[in-house]
Amino acid sequence: MKILLIYPYCLESRVHAENVESMPIGIYYVASFLKEKGYDVEILNWQKLGRSPEEIRAVLVERQYDIIGFSILQANRWGGIEIARVAKQITPDVKIVFGGITPTFLWKHFLTHFSEIDYVVCGEGEYTFLRLIECLEKEAFEKISTLRGIAYRKRNTPVKNPDAEPVRDLDELPNPAKYYTFEHLALTRGCPGNCTFCGSPKYWGQRVRSHSASYFVDQLEFQYKRGITFFLISDDTFTFKKEKVIEICRQILERGLNIIWFAISRVNFITEEVVYWMRKAGCIQISFGVESGSPKIRNILNKKTSNEQITQAFRTTLSYGILPRAYIIFGSPGETRETIQESIDLINEIKPIVVIFHVLVVFPGTALYSDFKKKLNISDDIWLKPIEDIMYFETDGRLSLEDIKTYKNMLHADFFKNLPSFVDEIDLVDKPELYPMHADFYSRLALSFDYGEYSQVEALGNRKKIAEKLYQKAIEYHPISRAFLGLGMILQKNRDFAKSIETLSEGIKHFPDDEQINLCQSINYMNLGQYEKALSFLLKFQESKQILSYIATCYRELNDRENEAIISKKINSITKTGV
Repeated sequence: MKILLIYPYCLESRVHAENVESMPIGIYYVASFLKEKGYDVEILNWQKLGRSPEEIRAVLVERQYDIIGFSILQANRWGGIEIARVAKQITPDVKIVFGGITPTFLWKHFLTHFSEIDYVVCGEGEYTFLRLIECLEKEAFEKISTLRGIAYRKRNTPVKNPDAEPVRDLDELPNPAKYYTFEHLALTRGCPGNCTFCGSPKYWGQRVRSHSASYFVDQLEFQYKRGITFFLISDDTFTFKKEKVIEICRQILERGLNIIWFAISRVNFITEEVVYWMRKAGCIQISFGVESGSPKIRNILNKKTSNEQITQAFRTTLSYGILPRAYIIFGSPGETRETIQESIDLINEIKPIVVIFHVLVVFPGTALYSDFKKKLNISDDIWLKPIEDIMYFETDGRLSLEDIKTYKNMLHADFFKNLPSFVDEIDLVDKPELYPMHADFYSRLALSFDYGEYSQVEALGNRKKIAEKLYQKAIEYHPISRAFLGLGMILQKNRDFAKSIETLSEGIKHFPDDEQINLCQSINYMNLGQYEKALSFLLKFQESKQILSYIATCYRELNDRENEAIISKKINSITKTGV
């Protein structure tokens, strides 16, 4: 049987498309599991394909599949429905299977209202989907009623079989990195928390299951050998088992994996020892669900953490040169100006360098959603509307849109007002072995103010000045090419050529073959009219088309027509051949 797995497009477009373009790791697990069982499997990431019926048809008509499985989240459910409709028009006999967190909780809704969906896989998909495929392949339709974890129609009525048993030993699953290239991966399934706004407890359960350290690092190594050096580890609580995380970090170092990675955790599972090892192994960011500075709001959300734990986690994480990122929710039950002020006060205490502010959203499968349905006496049919989500404040008469706008403005304004001082107050641990990593931390942070997300935020004031100080701090810890170049360019743009030349000269001592540092230095001398000196930094990079154009300019200014013609001819040759 030919099987296609699809990650559909979202209903709403994103300003930052990269936030949704990475496929969930689960789709790779399902695909690799089927491959090892001998099935012909293909994956399509429809986030990057056309959305019109004509464009969908053009992709599907080239392929003839027996089964199409869809990885469905709340945001992309309509994309899945639209693609499924076109697939059924092309091949009426194709079997459409929805799986993922949203179908697990809305299985009856999907099977009641969308005839193009034949089956729903509820919960983990590897074994359940395989068993469904085996039944369909053998046309043993009567056995489907015995398959745990499957929802389907029985005499046109949606029914659901008992839940499937979770995979107890995650290492028994084939390693998806053997077959597929990806940056997004997970060590565990499950979360020790039970937050009212999160579907993870009901979907995975609160028992945390984990791969072994070796299995997980094998995944990293497979991808590293393919040239992947950045990873997003998306566990709800990556640091749940301190000893395992430390073993993972040891193996990353022992195997020589020169990688950088982001992780997610809870503030009550952070220790100095685990942060130390994570930093040594390449971790540069940990995201924490702070949610609110108000203990009352956190209690309503069942976020069982204290202000002291939050403060300690952020202080420890930042002190080791890992960027602690705070998620703050506003518009929660009981939200007032006073609770928003408590969030502002906590932010000013923990001094995060990055904060993601979100309005509280109601998702199926959460305790908040169950309360919402009871309170308003509504059904899952609310999702027949073409919407991605429902904001909690829309369901609470005590909160208005104007309140939400006010709270958002309060949070954003105060954070950006104080962010420069947060940066100034960073205090990294004084461990010489970490100095190169401290330099890396400061130089990356400088980039965010120089060219990255903060460079366009006018409320921050002189972003270049902030970046300049950060580049300088990086260099004080350890020579790093990124910092020499960044600082040299800022000084150059300020027309302080003497200081720029001094900075870049030091950089060239450490990184003599760095093309961009040499180019920046040559531009300094070109600005001073010293073209012979500029050429001394350029001539060793004559295989670079960018550098050749500067060499030609120098020869032109020196009135050296012969060499200018030679270089121009070389540029034309590179342009024609594309080499």
